[in-house]
Amino acid sequence: MTQPDSIDAVQTMLSAQGYVCGRALATVVFLSLKLGRPLFLEGEAGVGKTEIAKALAAGLGRRLIRLQCYEGLDASSAVYEWNFPAQMVAIRTAEAAGGADRSALQTELFSDDYLVERPLLQAMRPDENGAPVLLIDELDRTDEPFEAFLLEALSDFQVTIPELGTVKAPEPPVVIVTSNRTREVHDALKRRCLYHWVDYPDFDREIEILNARAPEAAQSLSREVVAFVQRLRTEDLFKKPGVAETIDWAKCLLALDVINLSPEVIGDTLGAILKYQDDIQKLQGSEAKRILDEAKADLEPA
Repeated sequence: MTQPDSIDAVQTMLSAQGYVCGRALATVVFLSLKLGRPLFLEGEAGVGKTEIAKALAAGLGRRLIRLQCYEGLDASSAVYEWNFPAQMVAIRTAEAAGGADRSALQTELFSDDYLVERPLLQAMRPDENGAPVLLIDELDRTDEPFEAFLLEALSDFQVTIPELGTVKAPEPPVVIVTSNRTREVHDALKRRCLYHWVDYPDFDREIEILNARAPEAAQSLSREVVAFVQRLRTEDLFKKPGVAETIDWAKCLLALDVINLSPEVIGDTLGAILKYQDDIQKLQGSEAKRILDEAKADLEPA
């Protein structure tokens, strides 16, 4: 599938995959595709950073390769590993046969047959459908040495395997890097990328998103859900609910055949939108009713 040739085409392509985005985000996605630059998306958890990579891969008809970052992630785990159990079996088989050529055996052991490709190496390989979409998710969970390695890999779109040599991407992958900003990512890496802060959507856009992801929900319920979540985000919470939680909550309410929100329904389903007990306790009793009343007041015409 060909790349979109305009910002409007990007919005249309993403919308077809159920991803509703504003023009600013569509613009930076278009520029990332047009210029072949990695895209660095920062924002709170649950605002749709990961989902845009999935929607982009589906819209472009490309393979999605995901590198989930975590504390302690190193270059070898992100690029490749050798299949040691299979290598040991080959060594023992050669020894049992006797007269093994050590040089030939070593060449065989460190060949593609025993190579376990990890996400970064996979993204450098040619693909008949075009360069894949490489999602480097939650980079802020890693440490600075891995950032430095990643900066080098993204600069040249190549990685080196000492036993085999350098693997260079025939066509640079479409790179999406995300961060929940639990720590600051180094400026050198950000400068290599186009940057966009993904914020919580406003009321109208969140309604659009909910209509796209939970179209079976009645409009009146969708408006109450979004108004309540938007009000909830203004409260002093340890973790504010993201768009993902809005969608999950709406689907839970539909499963319960809820028509309208009530304090009782909210109390029973808080686990769908809040993930910390301290936050849930804050909304027990009259607090849920207060926020619901404020949300309903927001929906009344001025």
